Amino acid sequence: MAHIQDRWYRPKKDPETGRPVLNARGKPVMEKTELHGTGDRYRVRYINPDGLERSRSFPDRQKKQAEDFLIGIENDKREGRYIDPKAARVTFRLQADNWIKGQSDDPATREILRSRLRSQILPHLGDLPIGKITPSTIRDWLGEIQDQADNYKVVLFSVVTGVMDSAVDDKLIRDNPCKAKTIRRPTSPAVEVKDIWPEERAKAVREGMEERWRITVVIGAGLGLRQGEILGLSPDDIDEGSMLLHVRRQLRTVDRTLVFALPKGNKTRTVPLSPGVLAEIRDHLADYPATAVTLPWRKPTGDPTTVRLLAAGENGRLYSGDLFTKTIWEGAFRGAKLTRAKQVDGMHALRHFYASTLLAQGVSIKELATYLGHSDPGFTLRVYTHLVPSSHERARLAIDTVFGQSENENGSQAA
Repeated sequence: MAHIQDRWYRPKKDPETGRPVLNARGKPVMEKTELHGTGDRYRVRYINPDGLERSRSFPDRQKKQAEDFLIGIENDKREGRYIDPKAARVTFRLQADNWIKGQSDDPATREILRSRLRSQILPHLGDLPIGKITPSTIRDWLGEIQDQADNYKVVLFSVVTGVMDSAVDDKLIRDNPCKAKTIRRPTSPAVEVKDIWPEERAKAVREGMEERWRITVVIGAGLGLRQGEILGLSPDDIDEGSMLLHVRRQLRTVDRTLVFALPKGNKTRTVPLSPGVLAEIRDHLADYPATAVTLPWRKPTGDPTTVRLLAAGENGRLYSGDLFTKTIWEGAFRGAKLTRAKQVDGMHALRHFYASTLLAQGVSIKELATYLGHSDPGFTLRVYTHLVPSSHERARLAIDTVFGQSENENGSQAA
């Protein structure tokens, strides 16, 4: 039976009869115990839903708090909302490790999550018990990361929210402090690519690059592939009969090891191949034949997979994305004597160039999303909506077919 134990006082018993000694009002006379004055005075004892005894102690002069706690426990048990107070002692760090296991079976994705935790989250929250993380704790942490980029703050907050959601699901805590009304969730401005390279800049970067790597600019600007997809591209992915390119893999780094893996989102796709791009690829292969490379698939311990790569260094040397950027890509700007702006002149600029070129020729947003490998055409629209050619004049002409004025037999116009 749930009850509150007073550790400092107990009913006095008659030494001869062993019965409680009563006062004039018929109530037990209390006497000090050997624990009087030491430690917490009140101990709440109760049975949890699993049938195990649990307890919590309260200091002297906090009997009311002990009573409220016991009432709350009994109510939670009846309503099925009971949370074991000891469960909330699990640290944020341990809960985050468990949360990551359920996020993705992709080793690279898990490593990205761990990196975000290590850099901006665990130093502030890692050693705190889950039950001690309150909305105030979250507000303090948001203050610590306020100088980070808006998009990055959104990502970090999503990670913390996910970990705390998992703690709610595991019945370690009742509510997620990230979802308190006083927490202002970080937001990022709508993504919109405005600084599209002109054709002259794309050509200049290509000319500034080492000759064996110039094909990467062609693939990026002419097919819209991501960096890892370009570095993992094989001539065997080309279907000349249908004039299509099959994007089947990317080159990526997992635990400091280069591996082959499916493209972003674990989805392959098909992209139209223009005759001009195909001719560039043929010329490249004539000078730099494809190099057969064997790497593990998806993770360092994955099955060995051999691919003939379209672009590789001398003697088949491979480049991680970071190494390619620092040596080949940045070197192209130096070779072309161009000033490189980090926010505008990353290799992703080639995808933006590709997208703007297709939109200018009337390719639909839905088609472009498919070619770029975007799962949500709405995202593609948000990014590139300002590049869609205006259709005002087409709209006017369409409506005029219904409401336009026509000339009468005398040459005047009639409604």
